[in-house]
Amino acid sequence: MKRRNFLRAAAAACAGTAAIATPAIATGQRTLRLVTAWPKNFPGPGVGAERFAKRVTEATDGQLDIKVYAAGELVGAFECLDAVGTGAADMYHAAEYYWQGKSQAFNFFTTVPFGLTAAEFNAWIYHGGGQALWDELSAKFNVKAMPCANTGVQLGGWFTREINTLEDLKGLKMRMPGLGGETFRRLGVNIVALPGGDIFPALQNGTIDATEWIGPWNDLAFGFYRVAKNYYIPGIHEPGASLALGVNLQVWNELTQAQRAIIQSAAMAEDSFTFADITMHSGPALQTLTGEHGVQVRRFSEEILKALGAVAGEVLKEAAASDELTARVYQSYIAARRALRPWTEAADEDYLAARRLDFPYE
Repeated sequence: MKRRNFLRAAAAACAGTAAIATPAIATGQRTLRLVTAWPKNFPGPGVGAERFAKRVTEATDGQLDIKVYAAGELVGAFECLDAVGTGAADMYHAAEYYWQGKSQAFNFFTTVPFGLTAAEFNAWIYHGGGQALWDELSAKFNVKAMPCANTGVQLGGWFTREINTLEDLKGLKMRMPGLGGETFRRLGVNIVALPGGDIFPALQNGTIDATEWIGPWNDLAFGFYRVAKNYYIPGIHEPGASLALGVNLQVWNELTQAQRAIIQSAAMAEDSFTFADITMHSGPALQTLTGEHGVQVRRFSEEILKALGAVAGEVLKEAAASDELTARVYQSYIAARRALRPWTEAADEDYLAARRLDFPYE
C-alpha cells in the first residue's frame, strides 16, 4: 500500500514541479532516481546497476547524479515500469518480462525458452532490427529501454525432489517467470510469481517446491542449496537473459545528445561487464555448491526437453497472436534465430565439442 501511494503521489506531483525543476535542467545538473528489481547489494545485476550509475555520474562530471534504489525501497520489483512511465522514478534496471501482463512482446526483450543466446540477442538488438522494435514497444509506456546486463545461459532450476519423467513435473509448485514459466505450466507445473527477495523463504516454507533464479554465483548467494539439493541443467527457459535499463521518455528527451550518448555507452559497457562478472564467478560457485554443499547437478531427460521444446514453440506463437506489434517482434526474433543458428552451431558448439576431447593440455 505504501508503494502504491508513493506512485500515485509522485506521478501527481510531476506536473506541478515541472517549472521548479527547469532551472536545474538548464544548468545541466540533475539528480535521477533509478529503481531496480534487485535486492540491495545483489551480486551481478544489483551491483551492476550501482556501477552503471557511477559510470554515468563520473562521465558527466556530476551533471547527472543517479541515485539507485533496491527493490522495495521506493517501489516493488514488479512496479518499476509503472514508476518510470508515470515519472514517479526516472530510470529502472530490471527484466522486461516482468511486464508481460502489459504486452507479451516484452518477453522477447529479456529471453524466451529455446531462444537466443546472449551473443545472438545482442546481434539481433544492434544489427537485426531488435532495438527499433523495442523503442516502439517501450514508447507505448513512456519509456526508452536498452540492454544493460546479461546473465548468459542460466541453469534449469532448483528442485526439492528429482525430476525424471514428465509425470514428475505435474503438480510441482515452481517460481519461473516469463514464457518459460508458461511452458512449464502447460506440462502440469503450478507457476508462482515471486520477486527475487521472496524466493528463499517460499522455498524454505514449502510455498514452492522448485525455483529458477540466475546461475551458480547468484544462487549460491541466495542459499537455495540449504533447502534443495537437485540442480538441473540445461536452462532452456532462459538461454541468455538480457536485463534492461529503462528511462522515462520525457527525461530522455530533455537530456542533451551528449548525455544520452553517455548513458547508452555506459549501458553497453555494463551489459558486457555484468555478463563477464557472472561468467567469471559461476564456475567456482558451481564447484562450491557441489563440493561443499552436497548439491547434485542433474540433467533433464531427453523426453522432458523435447516436450518442453514442442510446447515452447506453441507458447511463442500464441504470444505472437496477442497483438500486431508482438507479432512483428516475434517474426523479427525468429528470423534472427534462424539466421544466427548455423553460425552458433558451427562455431561455438563444434569448438566446445573439440575442447571436451581427452588430450594433454593443462
